[in-house]
Amino acid sequence: MATSLKASSKSKKAEPNQSEPDDHEPQMNNLLLLLTYFSFTMLVAFGHTRDFFAWLFGISRYPVTKTKSGYAVLLKSWESFFTRRLYHRIQDCWNRPVSSAPKSWIDVVQRESKDGNATLTPKKSATGGYDVIHALNLGSYNYLGFADDWNTSCKQEVMKSLDQWPISMCSSRSDLGNCANHMELESIVAKFLDQEAALVFTMGYGTNATTLPALMGPGSLIVSDTLNHTSIVNGSRGGGATIQTFQHNNPEDLDKVLKRAINEGKSGSGVAFKKILVCVEGIYSMEGSICKLAGIRDVCKKYMVYLYVDEAHSIGALGNSGKGVCEETGVSHRDVDVLMGTFTKSFSGMGGYIAGSKEIIDFCRVQSAGILHHTSLSPIVTQQVIRAFKVIEGAEGTGTIGRNKIDQLKDNANYFRKKMKDINLHVYGDNNSPIIPVLVYFPGKVAAFSRECLKRGVAIVVVGFPATSIILSRARFCISAGHTRADLDYAIKVIDEVTNLLCLKYNNSYIGY
Repeated sequence: MATSLKASSKSKKAEPNQSEPDDHEPQMNNLLLLLTYFSFTMLVAFGHTRDFFAWLFGISRYPVTKTKSGYAVLLKSWESFFTRRLYHRIQDCWNRPVSSAPKSWIDVVQRESKDGNATLTPKKSATGGYDVIHALNLGSYNYLGFADDWNTSCKQEVMKSLDQWPISMCSSRSDLGNCANHMELESIVAKFLDQEAALVFTMGYGTNATTLPALMGPGSLIVSDTLNHTSIVNGSRGGGATIQTFQHNNPEDLDKVLKRAINEGKSGSGVAFKKILVCVEGIYSMEGSICKLAGIRDVCKKYMVYLYVDEAHSIGALGNSGKGVCEETGVSHRDVDVLMGTFTKSFSGMGGYIAGSKEIIDFCRVQSAGILHHTSLSPIVTQQVIRAFKVIEGAEGTGTIGRNKIDQLKDNANYFRKKMKDINLHVYGDNNSPIIPVLVYFPGKVAAFSRECLKRGVAIVVVGFPATSIILSRARFCISAGHTRADLDYAIKVIDEVTNLLCLKYNNSYIGY
């Protein structure tokens, strides 16, 4: 694996965003911590009790997984128990089917269960269709609101592309799946990010999962933020590189980790690593926090190691012109060796990209499994992303639509975040981030919060273990430029009512008990 990661820092430094940072994080007191652990302990204890009586009387609707005689264990006992006794109790809060476009308001299909939530089926309405709830959408990654105004902003160009291109190229890009649309999009991405070249992939997850193994193999070191996305985690593991972590968003700890790794070498043997790559995200999707990129860049330059930034949630959503976390933090794009991002959020498409030096991109083009083996990105989706870029940049008569979207997203996000704090909720993340997590903690309250909000016409996403720490279950609100101020005020009213009902206002002088 003979590639080098070249960095160039000659481009003009972007002007930093002047918005006020928000470094405050809510503090979980000891009593709240104790009660959260107690609630999980009770769930596990009752689950094992029910399993015992189910085995004793043979009456369980959730039979304990048994391994066939002579076969190795296929399902771990804890995973089976967790699914049956903890996840199934609240699984109606996830995988909810939607029967509309992911606009600011969506139609959520109601489901019912006849076996205690073990299985869920769509609920039929009296007219023969599905029973739906028309709800405000606070869960989709529709950051710039293209799903709301697609008919006017993108539809004409995208529909015209159907006359020229099929839905799928039916091949990988390395074979016969490469088309002119792909190359045009790569040129647009490279120019937008002030990089020499770019490469587009079919899937955002697959971009990280296939790029990192191509770049970093045995004998190299990946230093990863502890809260990096699963795609980075699995991509780092896939190449056989050594992996170390540093404390979330902490340049000082990164400095210590790199210093120790360079001094001690592989496994403390003193043998130097072939290359070192630091991986961070622009916006952390479960925390809503923005990367302290300037400090991390300085540490990487100090030790002459490479920097990889995942902008899945920050590209289009941060910066005065939507150019992501580099523009937001005043860091030159050329100071980052590999910029990765996705088209599934701000651009209302699918797929992902990497951008960097021509040498890196040419290497990945012939080494990454995402290019060699995955079916190429749909030309129709590619056209959607191209059009979204043009709108964001104000090209071809689009006027100030893109500028207005970026400003509206920032205003909406900061307004909603402030209101969540004003009603005494535990809020994570930074100003300007469209991801606003609110801590719920208790597993029972996670489900109740989701259900009660949906009853009142607000569709939210709740997240718990194993996607988060077992004690930090949360609701994650995703704000869009498509939301009106009236939409947000309605959501705030509902959330205020539900959090009062469930005693979730932990910033009060009491914790709700």
